[in-house]
Amino acid sequence: MSYENLLVEKKDSIAVITVNRPKVLNALNARTIREIHECADEMAADETVRAAVLTGGGDKSFVAGADISELRNADRNGGLEISRLGQAAFNAVESLPKPVVAAVNGYALGGGCELAMACDFRIASVRAKFGQPEVTLGLIPGYGGTQRLSRLVGKGMAKKLILTGEIIDAEEAFRIGLVERVVPHEELMKEAEGLALKMAGLAPVALRLAKRAVDSGFDVGLEQALGLEKELFGDVCATDDKNEGTGAFIEKRKPGFKGS
Repeated sequence: MSYENLLVEKKDSIAVITVNRPKVLNALNARTIREIHECADEMAADETVRAAVLTGGGDKSFVAGADISELRNADRNGGLEISRLGQAAFNAVESLPKPVVAAVNGYALGGGCELAMACDFRIASVRAKFGQPEVTLGLIPGYGGTQRLSRLVGKGMAKKLILTGEIIDAEEAFRIGLVERVVPHEELMKEAEGLALKMAGLAPVALRLAKRAVDSGFDVGLEQALGLEKELFGDVCATDDKNEGTGAFIEKRKPGFKGS
């Protein structure tokens, strides 16, 4: 598929997806959000892509937030539709049956922070800035920020960031658990693509089921979560990749996973 506001480059078994509106710091207008949703669906269906990296175009911003010009005149019904659109797109990113790495190269504010949180991992440039400053505009996060942030950094820290609109640097984001790694700016894409390639070399079905076990089990009771893990463990034991992986270990060779 071709997009107006996204660039998609396939490298071996990974896809690098770039939100490409650098003149407006990659702000998320409705078209861009729809394209993110479409791209996520495309990546989910593309068996040649086993992992993805998501980043922002230019040298200043991952995604600086929503397009305020579209929010300016929104009434209640318009706000509901804007939130529905954003949540659906970011849910599609989060539920991709393959790993997604956010390479945060600059500002990740508002909708940009929410998009990064929908990814499985966040690697940040030392130049990156994070925040949910919606309250400074008379708004609240509407693309999942009130929920995903608390799950990542805890309820108290999430309230501090959301209720003050504070913007934090990459080191503070790492300290509170919002990002998994901070790297020099010039090494960001190498690190992000390296992590994606590492996971792309593993068994696709095992990755998909492991991701599902963690995500689906996170907000339910332990007994129910363990039951889910048991079922998924049984499913993965029925795959050809399990036979290949265990056989390769015993035979002391590199496995060749096929995704079946």
